[in-house]
Amino acid sequence: MADVKLNDRLQAYGSEVAKIVRAVSDATDEVFTELPHRRWKEATKNIYGETQEALDVWTNQIFLKRMQETGCVKAYISEELGEPWINPDDTGGYTVTIDPLDGSSNIESNNCFGTIVGIHKEKDLLAEGRKQVLAFYNLYGPITTLVTADGKHACEYVKHRKGSSDYWLWKEGLKLSDPGKLMGLGGSPNKWTPAVKDFVDYMTTLKLKVRYGGAFVGDINQILFYGGCFMYPEMTDKPQGKLRLVIECNPMAYIISTAGGYASNGVSAILDAKPKEYDERTPVYIGSTSVVRKFEEIRAKYK
Repeated sequence: MADVKLNDRLQAYGSEVAKIVRAVSDATDEVFTELPHRRWKEATKNIYGETQEALDVWTNQIFLKRMQETGCVKAYISEELGEPWINPDDTGGYTVTIDPLDGSSNIESNNCFGTIVGIHKEKDLLAEGRKQVLAFYNLYGPITTLVTADGKHACEYVKHRKGSSDYWLWKEGLKLSDPGKLMGLGGSPNKWTPAVKDFVDYMTTLKLKVRYGGAFVGDINQILFYGGCFMYPEMTDKPQGKLRLVIECNPMAYIISTAGGYASNGVSAILDAKPKEYDERTPVYIGSTSVVRKFEEIRAKYK
């Protein structure tokens, strides 16, 4: 696979989508070199009241500038912006949703984090996740990787460091094992609902091992490669969970579904949910299909 470049594969999606993906992938080295220098907290807060890391702020500025330069983006919906950036020239055909630096709480501890992106071409900026044309994430781990999904194929590309700065195809046709090996358990256990507690008991009977890294992008990457289920569930004090539907859950649901898995809000497919707000939150149960479907069955008994 190592003789296939990301840029070669992007041509199949058209020049505009290719430019959008490259706006992120071409910035990898620039972001990577800043990691050691931007581990402190910025004295600002995002719209959710969360303290922004210096790297959060800087990365969002980099990606917004790169997206603007493509000429293909009509709207940029970011976790770090109070309102979407709308192209003032009324040009560009695509809406980009982005979490510029998912898992930024891991910066100080030097654990993995990454960038999550969804792309759609609907007139309505708040479109169902199923209408994305491409979703991808960039993972900054021991190896820098980029995973794409177009609804038919999910592929992993690896950033080379020796002799080339390109991303090269490493694995294509990624498929989740079922029921898989892992469970990622978000939220405080003492605030899980009875249905969620029953679900964790069920996953334990499957002998799934617990792994939780504190970055959605890293946790989903593990599920993609090892199968199982990640959840950030409904909780007694937060019935809508924590993660954002538009900028986090929809792209990841699209990727996992492309790889043969399933993503649910506990009742139905996340990809079918019509967003009402840019910062709308949703419970998420995502991973191997049979495991996630089992939660829907368990939850239905508590109605």
